[in-house]
Amino acid sequence: MIELTERAAKHIQDFLANRGKGEGIRVGIRTAGCSGLAYVLEFVDDPDPNDERFVSQDVNIFVDPKSMVYLNGLHMDYVVDGLNEGFKFSNPNQKGECGCGESFTV
Repeated sequence: MIELTERAAKHIQDFLANRGKGEGIRVGIRTAGCSGLAYVLEFVDDPDPNDERFVSQDVNIFVDPKSMVYLNGLHMDYVVDGLNEGFKFSNPNQKGECGCGESFTV
């Protein structure tokens, strides 16, 4: 399961509305950074039938089967801190992260 806060859902819904299309977002991982893994977000226009689908705060979230092992239980928020803003990930599977916060390990 993947959950969004109300702020994260509103941000995604606004982006989808401005795009004028989209079924939701895909959350995945890729190899990157000094700790090994990084989160990847992309819009989904045509859902992949192999993806797992979750609905949180009326937003469709799609996850490929390989990423699901690392993302099950993920909680996403959208935070604004001064001039910085972006998604904040709370992942119960995460064991550590690099000093800059760009990548994580499980």
